[in-house]
Amino acid sequence: MRGVFVTGTDTGVGKTLAACALIHALVERRIDVMPMKPVAAGAVVHSGGWANEDAIALARAAGRDEARLADINPVLLREPMAPHIAAARERRVISLEPIVEAFNRLRDAADFVVVEGVGGFRVPLSETIDSVDMARALGLPVVIVVGMRLGCLNHALLTAQSVRAAGLPLAGWIANAIDPAMAAAEENVEALRARLDAPLLGRLPFMPQPIAPALARHLDVSALLGESGA
Repeated sequence: MRGVFVTGTDTGVGKTLAACALIHALVERRIDVMPMKPVAAGAVVHSGGWANEDAIALARAAGRDEARLADINPVLLREPMAPHIAAARERRVISLEPIVEAFNRLRDAADFVVVEGVGGFRVPLSETIDSVDMARALGLPVVIVVGMRLGCLNHALLTAQSVRAAGLPLAGWIANAIDPAMAAAEENVEALRARLDAPLLGRLPFMPQPIAPALARHLDVSALLGESGA
């Protein structure tokens, strides 16, 4: 395994935060990590140009020079909305070729690549492709970030089903406590542990102002590194 594709059960489940925490956990194990955010919708002015805040956060988590942002985030769209709609408004068509080319460059420059998807697992990218096609093209095992809130069981199990239907291995999942008032949180985690048939990499506690390095301590990346006893 030379990387993972991080997806979420929905938008707003803390996927970027979890990906950054995962990167920190790997770096602490002395793994040379390269981050990637292939498609990002939503840009801010940064260093005299445009960049996506999630891509910047991933680069910083890995200690990477932001000069590599063009490869870390090869498809940058200005408006924060569904990628295929944002691309259409810019009269652009998202294709897989530049994404795969950028991924290959990142993969060749590191030991491990953490790729963060866009939104949930099945998001349209154009009239002909979606984020499942992108995940297949990169060929990485998938890590699901489960936003622990009411409805997460259905979302998590459907996402896992979609990952396996795509022919991709499920490398593990992360339980992210996004709702501190969630009822029966422990029971929900145990329900998923019994049904997902993949290792629970960790439980991220709720933090009003989350800090990825601190959350990294709650993750065990042994299973991603193929270590026995994970």
